[in-house]
Amino acid sequence: MSPPRAGKVVERADVVAHFRDGMRVMFGGFMGVGTPAGLVDALMRSGVGQLTLIGNDTAFPETGVGPLISVGQAARVIVSHIGTNPVTGRKMIAGELDVELIPQGTLAERVRCGGAGLGGVLTPTGVGTVVEAGKSKLVLDGREYLLELPLRADVAILKARKADRAGNLVYERAARNFNPLMAMAADLVIVEADELVDTGDIDPDQVMTPAALVDLIVVAAKE
Repeated sequence: MSPPRAGKVVERADVVAHFRDGMRVMFGGFMGVGTPAGLVDALMRSGVGQLTLIGNDTAFPETGVGPLISVGQAARVIVSHIGTNPVTGRKMIAGELDVELIPQGTLAERVRCGGAGLGGVLTPTGVGTVVEAGKSKLVLDGREYLLELPLRADVAILKARKADRAGNLVYERAARNFNPLMAMAADLVIVEADELVDTGDIDPDQVMTPAALVDLIVVAAKE
């Protein structure tokens, strides 16, 4: 359910009402950089479980979305690698966590397709490997391609350097990474911003994710 549009800025405790068991959660971040620590903490405090996490990686046991895996709230992850988080690997081997590994570029394109309303993307990446298992394959001009289907989520949690009250976002350098893609492909988009400014204070030419994609804004706690 989408939140009321009277105002997008809320307290961190207010977002908990939007979490539920079994949700698909997209997150920005690359090895934890660009992942909203405060929103991950809110997910943990909510106590919801059986989550499917969709993002680039599972970071480290104590950073990024790693804590959600460490405490057992995630049932499945859809990521491009897990090598930096030994807890993910151990849980996968023990059968406690379902891990779907996707080549990084393919992951990005599947999320982009989900956000753009496309039916999928054709890619030669993974042809002839375990990646092609169970997938449709097409031949075009003598070359084989896999049909990779779109990815969407119930909620996306993002990290921004700055947000205005309307929800226009600016990211900081490499922390932008997967955040703009995830903003397009979820039913509800929640942003944790380091700085909140009035609408109009961000130069339109600097906006990296437009307000139309953002539902809720939480101001990050000061260290």
